[in-house]
Amino acid sequence: MMNNTLRKALLVLNCIILAIGNCGSPIIMRLYFVKGGNRIWLSSFSQTAGWPIIFIPLLISYFHRRKTQVPPNTTNLILMKYPVFIATAVIGLLTGLDDYFYAYGVARLPVSTSSIIIASQLAFTAFFAFLLVKQKFTAYSVNAVVLLTAGAGVLALHARSDRPKGESSKLYVLGFLMTLAAAALGGLILPMVELMYMKAKQAITYNLVLEIQLVMCFFATLFCTVGMLINKDFQAIPREARVYELGETKYYVVVALNAVIAQCFFLGAIGVIYCASSLVSGILIAALLPITEILAVIFFHEKFQAEKGVALVLSLWGFVSYFYGEIKHNETKDDQSKDQKSQSQATEMTPIAAP
Repeated sequence: MMNNTLRKALLVLNCIILAIGNCGSPIIMRLYFVKGGNRIWLSSFSQTAGWPIIFIPLLISYFHRRKTQVPPNTTNLILMKYPVFIATAVIGLLTGLDDYFYAYGVARLPVSTSSIIIASQLAFTAFFAFLLVKQKFTAYSVNAVVLLTAGAGVLALHARSDRPKGESSKLYVLGFLMTLAAAALGGLILPMVELMYMKAKQAITYNLVLEIQLVMCFFATLFCTVGMLINKDFQAIPREARVYELGETKYYVVVALNAVIAQCFFLGAIGVIYCASSLVSGILIAALLPITEILAVIFFHEKFQAEKGVALVLSLWGFVSYFYGEIKHNETKDDQSKDQKSQSQATEMTPIAAP
């Protein structure tokens, strides 16, 4: 078992990794488009192309398990069973499609706008969790859904004032819809993963979660690779690099950096969930939303109009409402569990009357 000191140190490290991925990925991806890049499939590909990085913690974990395993030399290199692999592959392909929707939105919208729209993913997650894993709605979760929907609606009503220079209204609206589709599909994927965990006929360990993440990212990358082949992106990359505003070398640096930073998000989120909970991971992501907004204003000089401020407040309010409700729900469950345990102990201690 991991001692508390090591667990806390690992939690802090994963929080930092998650923060880097969550705030850095949309900034780097937007930089690619702002400076002359226009390959949507390439940007989609780069979101999960850093999947080989996951081999590092997997190998470290494998050798650690091999060293501590009793009896020795009985450690399996791969923990994932075939049914879990198939389910993970399907979810990975959906993740690839989600990456395309998100990349299209980032290409057409300011980061400060796309980030707030993506925040509505929580509303879709709550809805699909209700359908797939029978997650119960509470007053807090309903309030969160309403607030997040209202936030996206405020942005939609003031779309024209936010449109980047030189971009048509049609492309802007399409980018808005694609980003919303990315939030919806992302909201479906998370409950699907939870459902897979529930149906898996094997123990869900951190090692298995890493394997699942690796397979998901591999198939997402494969999906985007097919899209790149059909769209002939591989032939266009050298030409695009030569005319890139920051220079040919920096073009490849931006693409590679996006792959690494995007993978940080996945690794950080997994680590936080393992060391703490999915609740802590969600709270951290919500807390980082204003930082992404600030970075967008600093690096791209994006306008932060009043409607964006209103949408941001509504989104954060929705997050707080949702997670406060989760905390109250967990406290209630813990109290009920303690009461049941106390009643059980009292029953066991009750003497049986003599006949």
